[in-house]
Amino acid sequence: MSHVKYIDKTRAYYLAEGYEKPYQWATHDDVPFTPLKKPLSESRLALISTSEISIKSWDDQRTPLEKGEVGNVYAVPTDTPIEELYSHSRSFDKHATTLEDVNAFFPVTRLQEFAAEGRIGSFAPTAHGLYNAYSQRKTREADLPELLRRCQEEAVDVALLTPV
Repeated sequence: MSHVKYIDKTRAYYLAEGYEKPYQWATHDDVPFTPLKKPLSESRLALISTSEISIKSWDDQRTPLEKGEVGNVYAVPTDTPIEELYSHSRSFDKHATTLEDVNAFFPVTRLQEFAAEGRIGSFAPTAHGLYNAYSQRKTREADLPELLRRCQEEAVDVALLTPV
């Protein structure tokens, strides 16, 4: 097998933990996406990830507010050198993948290259992280409105979502 069956693994995990019902994946009758209003080559792109990305030089003594956190949402400057980025996430399949290659799940280097080549209009100055909360209601009612507000604040046209 060349891929990770996350849905099957998640269902098995929750059943093994003793939950009576299998994990219920979010569904939408109406897809909450809209077509681009301008070509990608003229659009500002934001990166949003569930990778729990962090910066090695951040002082753990800083408060969540000083780190730019609101609820489960936090910010990472996109000009941070890739060598300074890492993920301390424990919520991924360690037997099927690794977090060694930061660009595999938080592709800042590729997006900077795309902006330089004109493939995207620009790369937003801030990438956004979303901690895994496992609450569809909280994600929908609190976290997503905060992500939208942040993207609108930076005049973002399109978001690239990278889950881990």
